[in-house]
Amino acid sequence: IQGSLWLSLTLRPTRVLCRARFFEGQSPGLPNRAAMENGTGPCGEECPREVQETTVTEGAAKIAFPSANEVFYNPVQEFNRDLTCAVITEFARIQLGAKGIQIKVPGEKDTQRVVVDLSEQEEEKVELKENENLASGDQPRTAAVGEICEEGLHVLEGLAASGLRSIRFALEVPGLRSVVANDASARAVDLIRRNVQLNDVAHLVQPSQADARMLMYQHQRVSERFDVIDLDPYGSPTPFLDAAVQAVSEGGLLCVTCTDMAVLAGNSGETCYSKYGAMALKSRACHEMALRIVLHSLDLRANCYQRFVVPLLSISADFYVRVFVRVFTGQAKVKASARVKFSAACGPPVSPECEHCGQRHQLGGPVWAEPIHDLDFVGHVLEAVSANPGRFHTSERIRGVLSVITEELPDVPLYYTLDQLSSTIHCNTPSLLQLRSALLHADFRVSLSHACKNAVKTDAPASALWDIMRCWEKECPVKRERLSETSPAFRILSVEPRLQANFTIREDANPSSRQRGLKRFQANPEANWGPRPRARPGSKAADEAMEERRRLLQNKRKEPPEDAAQRAARLKTFPCKRFKKGTCQRGDQCCYSHSPPTPRVSADAAPDCPETSNQSPCGPGDAARPGID
Repeated sequence: IQGSLWLSLTLRPTRVLCRARFFEGQSPGLPNRAAMENGTGPCGEECPREVQETTVTEGAAKIAFPSANEVFYNPVQEFNRDLTCAVITEFARIQLGAKGIQIKVPGEKDTQRVVVDLSEQEEEKVELKENENLASGDQPRTAAVGEICEEGLHVLEGLAASGLRSIRFALEVPGLRSVVANDASARAVDLIRRNVQLNDVAHLVQPSQADARMLMYQHQRVSERFDVIDLDPYGSPTPFLDAAVQAVSEGGLLCVTCTDMAVLAGNSGETCYSKYGAMALKSRACHEMALRIVLHSLDLRANCYQRFVVPLLSISADFYVRVFVRVFTGQAKVKASARVKFSAACGPPVSPECEHCGQRHQLGGPVWAEPIHDLDFVGHVLEAVSANPGRFHTSERIRGVLSVITEELPDVPLYYTLDQLSSTIHCNTPSLLQLRSALLHADFRVSLSHACKNAVKTDAPASALWDIMRCWEKECPVKRERLSETSPAFRILSVEPRLQANFTIREDANPSSRQRGLKRFQANPEANWGPRPRARPGSKAADEAMEERRRLLQNKRKEPPEDAAQRAARLKTFPCKRFKKGTCQRGDQCCYSHSPPTPRVSADAAPDCPETSNQSPCGPGDAARPGID
C-alpha cells in the first residue's frame, strides 16, 4: 500500500509541473533519465526500494515501469512485438500504396518495390497515373516514421499496460495517423503518459483510460473505426472479440494474442468450448489446432455482423498463439462460411472405431479448415525483414519462422509427428529425411510445420502413412510376442503393407530453411521463462514472495538429494540377506543391519510353534514366521 501511495503522489506533482511549464511556453520537463534508472524521483529524492523503477530499452523505445509487478511487462514477448511491427509495416505499405503514398522505413533502400493490393485493371490505372506524375515532374508522396500521415492508419492497442507496443508503433512503423494506447488501470495509464513524454511521441500516441470493450463499441460507426486493432490480453481474448470485429474498418487488420494455451491445447475441453465455441483435443497437433480454433472463433463472431475474416499470418510460438487477420463485409462470403469452414453434423463420417488401430474416434472442433496464412503477404514480410536485418532484435528468428511458414502445405490441416508414429507401433524412430523421402517417393506432398519441430504435414492418407511405417518396421523389427493382441501396435502391424516404401534420401526432402541453418525453433530464452503473473497492485515484496514460492515448488515431485550420513542411516533400516544366510563377511562394516529379526507373536500363539523354513506356515492364531524377505 505504501508503494502504491508513493507512486500516485509522485506522479501528480510531475504532471502539474509539466502543465505549468507548458503554460509558461516551455517544453514539459522530463525526469532525469539516469535518475529514473537509479530509482530517484524528479526532484532528486531517492525512491523507496520497494517501488524502484526499471528502464527497459526495446527496439527504438525506452520504457520506465515499476520494479514491482504493478504494470505487466514480459521481455520474452519481444518476438511478438517485433513481428507485429513488421506485419503492420507491410499492411501500411499495402493500404497507403493504394492511395499513391510510399512509406519510408529506416534501413530500407529507396529503390525497394512498393506493394499494392489491387486488381490487374486497377494496377494498370495506377501505373498510368504514376507515369503521368513522373512525366510532369511531380514527386510521389511519402510517409516517414514518427510523422503524422493524414491518410494513414488509425491504430488501437486495447490493453496497453506500459504503452511499450504503442510507442514502438509510433517510433518504428511509418504511415500512422494516430495510435490510441488504452488500458483500464489508472496506474497503467499514468505510466503510459510518462513513457509517451519520455519518447517524445505525444503527437502520435494518445493515452486512454477505458474498458477496451466499451471503447471499441463506441467506435462502431464506419467513420470512427480503427484501421488496426491489437489485442494482447493476459489469458484469453474472448471477452474482447465481439467488440473488436465491429470496431475494425473494412479490410482492417486485427491482431490477437492468446496465452491460455492450457485451454486451447485440450487440457479443459469444456472450458475451450465455452470460450471459443469448439472442443480442443489433446494431441500432438494441438498447437496448430489452437490456431484454427481461434480463427474459427473470430470468424464466427464476425459472421454475426455480416462480416468475415481473411487470415494473413498465424503463429504458434513459445507459450502463446498470435493471429493476424483482415476483416471484410460481405453477405455471400458469410453464407459460404458454413460450407467451406465446417459443415453441420449429419451423422458420423467414419465408423465408431479407427480402421487401422481399432481405437475409438475422438470428436473435436469445429475448427478453421482453410489456409491459415496468406503466403504472398508472408513473403513480403519475409523479404522486408531479410533486406533490413538490423531493424529488429529478433530478425533472425522472424526470418526462420516465416521461412518455415512459406514451406508449409497451405491446404493440409494439422500434422503428424515422428515420435507419435513410431511410438504407436513401438519401433525405432526414422529420421526426418527418411520419412519425408518415403512420402515423396510415393508421390505425396510433405512439409514441416512452424508449430512443432518434428512435425510431418502431408496430403498422404492415413492408410499410406501406416504402410510406410509398416515397411520401416520390417527394417527395424519389433518383438511381436511382447505386443498385446488388443494394442494399436499389434493391429497395425498385423496387416501387410500394400505400398512398398523407399527410404532412399532425396535431395528435395531436405527443406531450404533446414539447409540454410535458419533459426526456426526457439530455444528457452531465459530461466523461468513463460507467462508472467498478472499485474497486481502492491510492493516488490509481493514479487519476492512469488519468487520464493516458485523456488519452493520447483521440482517438488523429485526427492531431495541425501548426503552420505543420511544414506547410511537409511540402509541400516534394511536387514542384510547374506547375514541371514550366514555368509556375510563384512561384520560391523556392512552397510545393512545385522540385528536378528524380532519374531512377531500374536496373543494366542502356540509357544512351541516350529520356525523351520521347510515346514508349512502356522495356522491362524499361530506365530508368524520370522525372517521372511
